[in-house]
Amino acid sequence: MKNPLLKFALLTLATALSLAAAPKKVLVVTVTTGFRHSSIPTAEKILTQLADESGGKFTVEFIHQPAGEPKKPAAPRPGKDGDKAPAHLAALEKYKADQKAYEAALAQWMPTVVAALKPLAPANLKNYDAVLFASTTGDDLPLPDKQGLVDWVNGGGVFIGIHAATDTLKTFMPYVSMIGGSFKTHGPQVSVDCINEDHAHSAVKMLPATWTVYDEIYQFKNFERSTVHGLLKIDRLMVNADDVKAKKATQGDFPVSWCKQMGKGRVFYTSLGHRDDVWDPAATEGGKRMNAPELSKLYQQHVAGGILWALSLAPGDAKPQMMK
Repeated sequence: MKNPLLKFALLTLATALSLAAAPKKVLVVTVTTGFRHSSIPTAEKILTQLADESGGKFTVEFIHQPAGEPKKPAAPRPGKDGDKAPAHLAALEKYKADQKAYEAALAQWMPTVVAALKPLAPANLKNYDAVLFASTTGDDLPLPDKQGLVDWVNGGGVFIGIHAATDTLKTFMPYVSMIGGSFKTHGPQVSVDCINEDHAHSAVKMLPATWTVYDEIYQFKNFERSTVHGLLKIDRLMVNADDVKAKKATQGDFPVSWCKQMGKGRVFYTSLGHRDDVWDPAATEGGKRMNAPELSKLYQQHVAGGILWALSLAPGDAKPQMMK
């Protein structure tokens, strides 16, 4: 080609098209130092499936739980003979020895967790478009740089949280502010009617005005509705076992899913996803399902829509409804 300007323009266009077509890279973290959800393997499977079904829009890479996590011993409870009974005192002595062994094993295991989480270092995050915490837990989750992750999102990165992502780093307020709230408690698993707050948003446009789900429903602290764009909420909830027994719901504002703008970055969070049969239309718990397979398919679309929105690949508002 004799015209150098035309050649340069075509090369620039080809490069731009190539970059536009490149899939976004999502780094999925399922490491826990607190409670570990049994649904995590199902979540990993479905997130891989959603990436495969995205038509090349995004890929997933995982930071899995390192092998060898020691099991914490359970403290013995007094029997009918009370806490001074010889059998209970012997069980306490065994527990003390088991606890000491557990602490030693934990000290040996934690460096493997630190090593596994190294890809979250700020210098490495530039290689990814989004970070997704899927039921991570632990106030002491040893990220290489907690503030660095928040700063990366604020500077244009993407953070996606699923279920127990709000039960993570609850004492590190910059993270809590970024994700939008922190786990406070939950009652027994119940059927709830989730209210769709934005029928035009890609994360919930596939859902009806009221979406009934059976799951573990989180109650939050440090949540400020004025800072998020609500996607799903509940206006009444059986918050404890007594409420469930009496079939009496507490009225209130119980957020379930939201999104927000974080500086130049984006954040999407859904608290649903405790149960395997929420994630997977073929999964059972105890040999039965509490959610129809059709619900699991909708949940997958909810998560995929949230991911695509966070990656700026699907439409949706992020402005808090209270500010409109």
